[in-house]
Amino acid sequence: MACAGCVARVTAVQRLPDAGTRWRCSGCGNLTRFDVVRSRRTKEFWHFDLAGDHEVEDTEVESETVESIGCRWCGRTDAIELVPRAEELRGS
Repeated sequence: MACAGCVARVTAVQRLPDAGTRWRCSGCGNLTRFDVVRSRRTKEFWHFDLAGDHEVEDTEVESETVESIGCRWCGRTDAIELVPRAEELRGS
């Protein structure tokens, strides 16, 4: 139970945008620059040539966790929200 004088804390979005959404910093209005920290567990196929150099030919993401998203302009990590892309607002 929250105290009467306490201010509710907004939880920042910890999800990646999809085709219909984008991030927005509600602190400063930034739509384009974010620092994203994420952890990925991947399975990769490495192909080595006879000289010992390799190339990753296939990568499969087994899991991914977004740990934090911060605004590059104002530095806030508690004000990032998912909003519709402009195309979605126009209905196209």
